[in-house]
Amino acid sequence: MGARSPRFFLPLLLALALASLLLSLTQGSIPVSFHDLLSILRGQALDPAHSLARQLILELRLPRSLGAFFTGALLALAGVLMQVLVRNPLADPYILGISGGAALAALLAMLLGLSGILLDASAFVGALLAVILVFGLARQNSGGRQGAWTPLRLLLTGVVLAAGWGALISFILAITPEQQLKSMLFWLMGDLSYSINPWPLGIVLIVGLLASLPLARSLNVLIRGERLAESLGVDTGKVQLALFLLASLLTASAVSQAGSIGFVGLVIPHLVRLMGYTDHRILIPAASLCGGILLVIADTLARTILAPQQLPVGIITALLGIPLFLHLLQKGQRTS
Repeated sequence: MGARSPRFFLPLLLALALASLLLSLTQGSIPVSFHDLLSILRGQALDPAHSLARQLILELRLPRSLGAFFTGALLALAGVLMQVLVRNPLADPYILGISGGAALAALLAMLLGLSGILLDASAFVGALLAVILVFGLARQNSGGRQGAWTPLRLLLTGVVLAAGWGALISFILAITPEQQLKSMLFWLMGDLSYSINPWPLGIVLIVGLLASLPLARSLNVLIRGERLAESLGVDTGKVQLALFLLASLLTASAVSQAGSIGFVGLVIPHLVRLMGYTDHRILIPAASLCGGILLVIADTLARTILAPQQLPVGIITALLGIPLFLHLLQKGQRTS
């Protein structure tokens, strides 16, 4: 278990999360001073010349920044749960093909001209259908009857289905008219520009934390092996089913809001572990906060690097996550 005390670590992450959100609200193609931002958030009256800033903050940047934070937290939490479920350090929230099902449904909705809530709903339904398909196929035995499933069987089924979703997505992109292609590619690479109502994601995050934290002690044992967990009285079947359902719900919610944003669910859990916090009672909330911070910073950079042009946030998460992870990995090897 991690030997470092979380007494200051979690409060520090909370402070960093607040700082990242405040920074994201002030930065953009139209900068807003910190003083004006505080006045807007407090509801204080501003002169008419600053009415645009109020509208910009409250109607555009605040929902988007909160959406980025909740999405990053959901992906990081799902990554923690998925890595325990399949007991594979390379697992991420998308490894079971959930994002592929969501992406296919979203692209079909775009072809039909749907947008906004209908697009999000289509992606969420596609993700849920992918979850049902993965779980159903993983439980089929050679005789066609319903049988028990194992993490390895679930992983292999998900990988195969993810390849199938990828082929269908490529087919959709190949036949899509050029005027719709850019929006589809942005969605596939991660896009938070349509995040106008982040509160459902916040509710899902709270539910995920409340459901996963009571399992933390069991996860500490399960990640070391199923036999060890069973010998210590852990009902591995129920815990694994809970992990699968929770990780699927978190991933489906995140993908439906922001598309496929890579590296957050893979890098963040390892980042927290390499800092010495391996106890899931600390790892779960810490990874959620770190995931939210990373995606808020990445989205801020995506909005500002080439402002007023915006980049897909998935590009920024990769550029930030890969060198950070490699640095921490080498640092962990030197200190081990």
